[in-house]
Amino acid sequence: MLKVIATEKAPAAVGPYSQAIQAGNFIYVSGQLPLIPGKGELVKDDIKAATRQALENAKAILEAAGYSFNDVVKTTVLLNDIKQFAEMNSVYAEYFTEHKPARAAFEVANLPLLADVEIEMIAYKE
Repeated sequence: MLKVIATEKAPAAVGPYSQAIQAGNFIYVSGQLPLIPGKGELVKDDIKAATRQALENAKAILEAAGYSFNDVVKTTVLLNDIKQFAEMNSVYAEYFTEHKPARAAFEVANLPLLADVEIEMIAYKE
């Protein structure tokens, strides 16, 4: 059974998709841009602040489903400039301290709204 996960503590989807979908014990969190919830403002030109906002958005969605970062099994990080990887990674490491999920990170040509970073997650909980 599939369940749509939605919260006002994270930005509304900017297209025809859900913030997250629960499928059994898995939660699939859509890519989170560094949008400030309720304002729709994009955190831009500061990769550390943008990464923090994207992670906070994902955290709010996970919490709305009763999950946490400790349940995350895989993340994907999309960057508009791979040279910002180290700065993004330093913030990412603040959120994943002891528990470190599998991860992929890529540079892409463009992200929606010309964001600097987008982060998606898959979480699992028994």
